Amino acid sequence: MQKIKIGILTLSDRASNGVYEDKSGMAIKEILNEWIVNEIEYFYEIIPDEFDLIKQNLTKFCDEFDCDLIVTTGGTGPALRDVTPEATEVVCDKMMPGFGELMRLESLKYVPTAILSRQTAGIRNKSFIINLPGNPKAIRECLEPVFPAIPYCIDLIGGRYIKTDETKMKTFRPKHAIKLDE
Repeated sequence: MQKIKIGILTLSDRASNGVYEDKSGMAIKEILNEWIVNEIEYFYEIIPDEFDLIKQNLTKFCDEFDCDLIVTTGGTGPALRDVTPEATEVVCDKMMPGFGELMRLESLKYVPTAILSRQTAGIRNKSFIINLPGNPKAIRECLEPVFPAIPYCIDLIGGRYIKTDETKMKTFRPKHAIKLDE
């Protein structure tokens, strides 16, 4: 089974300055460790909500570190400094708007303000990038409904084969999809 590479990028002025602990980035790692059975090499950064820094780190995770999956947390709201979706869009070759649409739809079951979130997803080369909100509680709520499609999307763009513990996270791959890991 292939080792996969995952980038976690936390966007928070306060967490990057040490004002508080990054619970959202850690929540992402815990959830992915629960679902994915491959060995995982993580790349992790906490940076301020600054457009150029976000672009630089997303590009680095994709092009230098060759991450299969990059998960961002924070910077998806309507505030002036919330620029994660814009930075994601600039670095991506293709946008995948269905991921953001489904995350917002599912989040509405928990909070009426879910419509204020602007999370999105996109592809750069062989890397899949997804934006999640900065609230640690919202990480699972948003990632769980969309994750079943992520490994197959990564297959389609030429990334490494991600295998999950089907008792915890059942992914979807068409019957004709070829297993590249075994």
